[in-house]
Amino acid sequence: MIETAAAPVRVKKISEGIASEQDDFLACEEPLEIRIVFGAAENRQKKSISVTMRTPGNDPEFAAGFLFTEGIISSNAELKTINDSIENRIEIELSEESIPDLQNQERNFYTTSGCGVCGKSSIEAIRTITSTSMDSDEIKISAGLIYSLPALLRQAQNIFEQTGGLHASALFDISGKLLLLREDVGRHNALDKLIGTSLLASELPLKNHILLLSGRASFELIQKAAMAGIKIVAAVGAPSTLAVELAKEFNMTLIGFLRGQRFNIYSGEKRVAVSGSI
Repeated sequence: MIETAAAPVRVKKISEGIASEQDDFLACEEPLEIRIVFGAAENRQKKSISVTMRTPGNDPEFAAGFLFTEGIISSNAELKTINDSIENRIEIELSEESIPDLQNQERNFYTTSGCGVCGKSSIEAIRTITSTSMDSDEIKISAGLIYSLPALLRQAQNIFEQTGGLHASALFDISGKLLLLREDVGRHNALDKLIGTSLLASELPLKNHILLLSGRASFELIQKAAMAGIKIVAAVGAPSTLAVELAKEFNMTLIGFLRGQRFNIYSGEKRVAVSGSI
């Protein structure tokens, strides 16, 4: 299938009172329906799980990541086939042994930062569906490495350079090498695409990696990172209070306001080596 992440438009630009017609590019946004097929061989069922607005591209990875970070599946061993032959629809067939957890299908307790979640009850609910270990580790990265990440992200954001309208999630190893980048109009979609790619490649959990978010660090993004076993999350923007609480609960390093030669550490400071600390 042909997937278009950016589309050309004709616009009238106004600069210092002078109008001119020019070509511009906008990020594409289209609905994607995610369906699953599950159950015993003699009683297979088909169910629509979600209709989500997203930027076309990496749809199979996005759907797989969505099922994983929502706790509907727990590993790629449950995935039998992924069919994207119908435009704006993904149908995932689960193995006969898979018992999908559909209790969270409504996503009523951690869908967005505006859904009115109760902090502690939400965190406890997440603990019941994630296999992430909260054990300590010996990962250590330098402040200098952290400073370098946003520039590496921007250099690789091809669609953002065209449109200026996409969020990005990027995965780095602990030496600062960019391993994977995904973009989308939805910040949570970009992360699901990234996690889904890693899931399908049997690379989870991502314990020895750094996740960089192009915007703010909201609760649902930290939740998804925790599900993938990511220990270090850095964001260009600010974290929310609940994101910080969740990061502490799962022994994650959370960095915010990463801009230029500065950033704030909200949790897990032991993993960051900073010279000249006071």
